Amino acid sequence: MSAQITKAEVAQHKDDKSMYIIIDDGVYEIANFVNEHPGGAKILKRMAGKDATKQFWKYHSKGVMEKWGAKLKVGTLKEEAKL
Repeated sequence: MSAQITKAEVAQHKDDKSMYIIIDDGVYEIANFVNEHPGGAKILKRMAGKDATKQFWKYHSKGVMEKWGAKLKVGTLKEEAKL
């Protein structure tokens, strides 16, 4: 079972040591991937700690997620109570 991570926890991971992004319901650690990203590190650093779902699917195909998703995934987004 993968870790359940809240949006608040994701938001804390936005520096060079640890960068999390959310794509759909997955949480991904991208700090060690930023320099390999074909689009450059700048966009990943700008999205660190945030939900990048819309931006990811705008520029990537399902194949990219199949290639990299399992390698970078650290958990799933924890559902939070809706008041």
